[in-house]
This record gives sequence, C-alpha cells and structure tokens, in this order.
Amino acid sequence: MLRVDGLHTYYGRAHILADVSLDAAKGEIVVLLGRNGAGKSTTLKSIMGLVPAAQGSIRFLDREIAGLPSHEIARMGLGYVPEDRRVFAELTVMENLDVGRQGPRDAAPAWTPEKLFEIFPNLAEMRNRPGGRMSGGEQQMLTIARTLMGNPRAILLDEPSEGLAPVIVEQMARTIQALKAQGLTIVLSEQNLHFALLVADRAYIIEKGRIRYSGTMAALAADEAIRLQYLSV
Repeated sequence: MLRVDGLHTYYGRAHILADVSLDAAKGEIVVLLGRNGAGKSTTLKSIMGLVPAAQGSIRFLDREIAGLPSHEIARMGLGYVPEDRRVFAELTVMENLDVGRQGPRDAAPAWTPEKLFEIFPNLAEMRNRPGGRMSGGEQQMLTIARTLMGNPRAILLDEPSEGLAPVIVEQMARTIQALKAQGLTIVLSEQNLHFALLVADRAYIIEKGRIRYSGTMAALAADEAIRLQYLSV
C-alpha cells in the first residue's frame, strides 16, 4: 500500500531525515515511534508532500508520489490527520464533516456521517456543536472523522494520543482498532508506547532522523534494551 525508500528531507540546510525507509501493507497499522524532535512528524509530512523530499522514493498504490503536490496525493486516497487537529472552529461537526467529503473509491471503506457516528459516538451527540466548543479529544476525533469522509485507502495519523486524558486515549485506541477492522491502512507517529502497543502491528523507531529499529510490536514489547535506548525519557 505504502513504501518509503531512502527518504532524505531538509529544513533549509538542516538535514532532518536521513535514509528513512518504511512500508505498510493493506489493512496494517504501522507506528513510527521516537522521542520529541526525532523526525516523526517530518516523515509523515514528507510522505504527504507538505515538506518536499530532497531524495528518495515514496510509493503509494505502486505509484511514485514524491514531488507531487499534497492535494493530488489526497485525491489518490491518502488521508492525513495533523498533530494540531485544525478543525474549523466556527463550523459545526456536520459542517466539518461535509468539508472533507469525497466520492467513494475502489477497495476503500465508504464512509457516511451516520457510519462515522457509530465509531465516534461522542460526535453523534454534538453534531450541531461548533468545532471551537469541543474538547481536545473531541476535536481529535472530529479531525479523524473529517479525513475519513474523503474515503481514503490509507491514513497518516500524527500523534493521535498527544494531550489526551488516559480515558480518551483508551477510547482512541478502540477507534483505531475499529478502523483497521474496516480494512483501512494506518501509519501513525507516536511517543506513547502504551498506546502503540494497543493498536499497532509493527513499529519503526526513529532517532535523529534515522530509522534505528523495525519489528513487530510483540518483539518490541519483549526487547527492554531497545525501549530503554531509544524511547525512555
């Protein structure tokens, strides 16, 4: 579904990502773990075309997308949920969902507001509430739901658990598992190892812009040395 090979990204003269490679299969949840500033968000932004890749290959559905503008990548069916949520504060939940609406795609789950409300019951209770009058967790759910209204084949989730209360983190984990059950491919960046263990099939660890580890979540859970080296605060 998605394959990144030898990705290099710069901010000005600063070399942020160096030879980053990762992949995600259809229906798989892959997590990119690392400390603050390791390069997680830049990796997702580079895949989405929000930050230009200086070198390397990014393939989505067997098509090279490196160098394409973000809106073309989105039209191909790759969704993106930014870390800072970016809901339309003056628009209601329903209006925010309408903004993200796109037509159905082959081999992708088809979403309607009512189907999304089954997965996000909190949103169902506030469908006429402006986005600016919602909690951080509710806004995060709305941002994911708005992205799903585009009927993506895969989505990139940037730090979905950041700043959320523990009970909302658990709810978010159940939501992501429900999306996987619909056949959606998900690549997420995370600092929260507990959250990643709840949802992901495989993990990559990035440090100083380089991939330092890749393996199953079960293997990472059993490898205390790797966790202490790259994920401990």
